[in-house]
Amino acid sequence: MRIPLRRLVITAVALLTATALPAAAGPQHGGQEHPSHGDLSAVIRYTEYGIPHILAKDYADLGFGTGWAQAADQVCTLADGFVTVRGERSRYFGPDAAPDGSLSSATRNLTSDLYFRGVREAGTVEKLLATPAPAGPGPEVKDLVRGFAAGYNAWLRRNRITDPACAGAAWVRPVSEVDVAARGYALAVLGGQGRAVDSIATAQPPTASAPSAPVPDARRTARGARDLFAAGDADMGSNAVAFSGATTAGGRGLLLGNPHYPWQGGRRFWQSQQTIPGQLNVTGGSLLGSPTISIGHNAHVAWSHTVATGVTLSLHQLSLDPADPTVYLVDGTPERMTRRTVTIPTQDGTSVTRTQWWTRYGPVVTSLGPSVPLPWTTKTAYALNDPNATNLRLYDSGLGFGKAHSTADILDTLRRTQGLPWVNTIAADANGHSLFTQSQVLPRITDELAQRCSTPLGKVTYPSAGLAVLDGSRGDCALGSDPDAVQPGMFGPARMPVLKDAPFAENSNDSAWLANVDQPLTGYERVFGTIGTARSMRTRGALQDVAAMARRGGLTVRDLQQQQFANRVPAGDLVADAAAAACAALPGGTATGSDGRTVDVSAACPVLKSWNHRADTDSRGALLFDRLWRRLPASQLWKVPFSPADPIGTPNTLNTDTPAFTTALADAVAELRAADIPLNSPLGEHQFVVRNGQRIPVPGGTESLGVWNKVEAVWDAAHGGYREVTTGSSYIQAVGWDGTPCPVARTLLTYSQSSNPDSPHYSDQTRLFSQEKWVTSRFCEKDIMSSPALKVIRVSER
Repeated sequence: MRIPLRRLVITAVALLTATALPAAAGPQHGGQEHPSHGDLSAVIRYTEYGIPHILAKDYADLGFGTGWAQAADQVCTLADGFVTVRGERSRYFGPDAAPDGSLSSATRNLTSDLYFRGVREAGTVEKLLATPAPAGPGPEVKDLVRGFAAGYNAWLRRNRITDPACAGAAWVRPVSEVDVAARGYALAVLGGQGRAVDSIATAQPPTASAPSAPVPDARRTARGARDLFAAGDADMGSNAVAFSGATTAGGRGLLLGNPHYPWQGGRRFWQSQQTIPGQLNVTGGSLLGSPTISIGHNAHVAWSHTVATGVTLSLHQLSLDPADPTVYLVDGTPERMTRRTVTIPTQDGTSVTRTQWWTRYGPVVTSLGPSVPLPWTTKTAYALNDPNATNLRLYDSGLGFGKAHSTADILDTLRRTQGLPWVNTIAADANGHSLFTQSQVLPRITDELAQRCSTPLGKVTYPSAGLAVLDGSRGDCALGSDPDAVQPGMFGPARMPVLKDAPFAENSNDSAWLANVDQPLTGYERVFGTIGTARSMRTRGALQDVAAMARRGGLTVRDLQQQQFANRVPAGDLVADAAAAACAALPGGTATGSDGRTVDVSAACPVLKSWNHRADTDSRGALLFDRLWRRLPASQLWKVPFSPADPIGTPNTLNTDTPAFTTALADAVAELRAADIPLNSPLGEHQFVVRNGQRIPVPGGTESLGVWNKVEAVWDAAHGGYREVTTGSSYIQAVGWDGTPCPVARTLLTYSQSSNPDSPHYSDQTRLFSQEKWVTSRFCEKDIMSSPALKVIRVSER
């Protein structure tokens, strides 16, 4: 409904000038103490697509409004995450079921619980909350966290849950400040301890009767590590580009952010604006459960993140006491491992007790997944070091970005907070500056240290994958400290790759090397990423596109919008014509499939030839090429190999001479025919999501195709093709300035604000994404007030 301006102003002024009421006695529920210390409140103004603009008088109230509004849209997903960080999944969902993967790599609820309950019982998060800034979170962030918990709890008290995912569920309970902070902690360690949760929870010392475990094959382990730490995988990725004023129509900066995150579960973005008059005014997307904006813009600067190539953990190979495999030696002196005994209640009323083993370096692990085995023998064990295990500064970085007035302020925030665990930052500002920096929390592994202290395994894994395996028996192999680092054992800001004021700065999850092809970044340590190596197809396509845009100049926000939905398939540009020609040259128009059957592929040739090399929903031939491309073996794909002298143009020239090409073509054609899918069918008819029983076509393409607008979908030929998106384009923003106080911004939350199928905002922006349309950002007061969908509510604890 429309709210008269006078009434809105009166409401807001009353909120912002109200005297704080005395602290109320917090009600007890489920053993959780009410986290607030006063009568918190906020005004929430909703505009189109359910986007809340949260107005508060201080940070605790802002956190309150944010917690309330997030609960209104995402209560079930949030509650599920709180069950995770409390270590209670086995109690409510059973020990053998699997978490959604949003907060760790755990494959079973039991191992997830053992890890997170162990963190809780060790008081890890409480200790970090109590650590003074800058090593710990600042007072404003603590107020935000406290307020968020109070707002979430107040929403639970005042509202009936309609989402069928958790309506009436016993596991939806009030939360504490520690619960909210623990969710941020889980995000911080996602790339470190979070990768090894199963192993941390189950690692046990060998028994005397146990057979000796084989020594890991170094080269095979290195290949596994390289795959494990490859950025831009199917789970998370991103594109972002900042253009400087030298390339734009008005001499001001431009930013296009296109993060690729899961479409379901607890790592979704949620969109809002947060305002404390005179102190903060910022809008953008927050990872669920976060009290600050993760990716966004204010009146002066816009920023986005991409998943970085830095390896956020290191391994330390322990030399064990022959008489006791839970004792390790450092400079000949024995040290006993610390036992963490954790008991988990399960759904059937029983409990499970397990012991974890911790060292001065971190927990003992026996693998980093099946491809990186690290056996615990009577002689050797491996401990995992994760510098983010003492990092609760993620939200301080986000808050600092929200207050920034320039890209210089973004850099200053990163230097001051050092809180980003696994992302790069790309930013632009209204004064025409651009920025790329890989300022993330990384173990202080210098190339010199790795050369001096690597074990035989580490001498292979570090150069190839960036994974250091250091000799834990030597005190001189400790990571040490940089003088500008806020905590020991991590790199300080002076070591971070930074590119300032280049015509463009772009990243698509490859290393910092080619943030700008004309100004390559070098000189950083291997743990940050590679230099002079082959780039992904998405990086190659992105750099081609943005370099051409920069050369053209005169750029506006509209150009950013066009880039987002260009849906160009770089792999198609490289090989589709050659594939079509090779197809047309096949004798008799036939090819032999992998099952030995002869397949008539003649109809595929004109489809490949006429395809427009795009992944629009109406592109005919895109699906055929996609299914063909996925089958082509990488080892036999190219005639011209990669050359560091031409990193964007190579490798190239499809190798159609290999039998693998014709086999892949036959299999792709046979697959589509078996599914009764025409070879020239429009992509959108077979790449879609279903919301409330209706199909919504989805544009874009998979990682290896190189499409900027990345989507990773589930192939289910029996139900029409790609029937659901697991991850891909998420909170998209195109931001610029035109000299007025209001930024020129277009946004899109591809999967919409709410996970509740009964919400009007369950799929409204998903339909916009399907149609390649945008939401016009309502940042300034006049724009919020003029929204035809404006609805204003005042929320409070009482």
